[in-house]
Amino acid sequence: MRLRFALVLCLGLMIAACRSTETPAASPTRPAPTATRPASSPTPRVAATLMPHPTDTSAPLPTDTNSPPTPTPPVNFTVALQEIASGFTRPTDVTNSDDDTGRLFVVEQPGRIKIVKDNQVLDQPFLDITDLVLSTGNEQGLLSVAFQPGYRHNGLFFVDYTRQPDGATVVARYNVSADDPDLADPNSALTILTIAQPQTNHNGGQLQFGPDGYLYIGMGDGGGQGDRHGPIGNAQNRQVLLGKLLRIDVTNTTESQPYVVPFSNPFGNEVWAFGLRNPWRFSFDRATDDLYIADVGQNNYEEVDYQPTQSAGGENYGWRIMEGLHCYDPVEGCDQTGLKLPVAEYSHDGGNCAITGGYVYRGPSFSWLSGIYFFGDYCSGTIWSLQRDSSGAWQMTRRLETNLNISSFGEDQGGDIYVVDLGGAIYRLTSAPNP
Repeated sequence: MRLRFALVLCLGLMIAACRSTETPAASPTRPAPTATRPASSPTPRVAATLMPHPTDTSAPLPTDTNSPPTPTPPVNFTVALQEIASGFTRPTDVTNSDDDTGRLFVVEQPGRIKIVKDNQVLDQPFLDITDLVLSTGNEQGLLSVAFQPGYRHNGLFFVDYTRQPDGATVVARYNVSADDPDLADPNSALTILTIAQPQTNHNGGQLQFGPDGYLYIGMGDGGGQGDRHGPIGNAQNRQVLLGKLLRIDVTNTTESQPYVVPFSNPFGNEVWAFGLRNPWRFSFDRATDDLYIADVGQNNYEEVDYQPTQSAGGENYGWRIMEGLHCYDPVEGCDQTGLKLPVAEYSHDGGNCAITGGYVYRGPSFSWLSGIYFFGDYCSGTIWSLQRDSSGAWQMTRRLETNLNISSFGEDQGGDIYVVDLGGAIYRLTSAPNP
């Protein structure tokens, strides 16, 4: 693809990234990342290349009949990116507080959350917890923020970070300041959940409140090569919290009991779904409540997993038995009984290395995009769309080539989609229909 990505390969993601720090000697080792772009790469502005391929996938995509198919938009449309703010330090997330202020909240890996208000980045951070956050590893740091439903009234929000000095995952709750809505109260911290991390990578880190009001937490498998944690690995062990999507109730709780396990959780503990390697980014479709999980792969394949809104949880998404639609352990003849296979995958050809999950477009600006899921790759900067056709089959299309290190996607309150570049800028996804 581009020379830049021969220089900055997947371990560069502090973030999503997938790759192991314990790659066997027989496998090529990807170079460590840099925090900034190589000097030979241009500064990103707008990406404007529309790829002509109608479908881009290395294997047939399955048909899913659990939910009605999304309406088919116009056959041809272009996608581009418009820069709206820059100057951030390794941004890892962008979101909104759903309080009619129009603000965007940008998470920086070292431990700060900044506000974009009226198209300006406020000088003073909304929250600064750099003294609590361990961010020396590529995938460590302050990884996401989620505002509790009803934030305009309750002022509560949650963060996910790796802590000093041991790198354990911490989910903590904070309050907005009583005096200034653009400032949080740093002394209001309440630790909700702490999970030990055996390695520095595969920390997951996404927080999202689901349509049911519960807090969902993405947890990687604990790092290392191939989830070699115990006889079956962490991801397949339902008694540990690594390699999972967790679901907890954080409403009406106390300091002594900061969360409870919902009675409807499938295994009687915090686990909602399992068999995940590093679900760096996941999201809910705000119109249908369907769940999309982008799970970072090991050596060859990246995948998108899907859970329809009527699911009762308990899905096994296959890792380490499978990587994408392919056997991983064992490499042939793996038992796929009971596994929920991904609805899309792509290979590491062309500079790809680590999937960054996005959102289903439901914004007011580009009606022809309604119902389409957008996601990208950290290393190649490629952005794809994913949607179901009238038969229920999934169609994955390469839409845009960029020179960004795509660390995250986000939404504003109205549903427009934003793209985060780890190099320091936030972009709004724009589109136009072709005649």
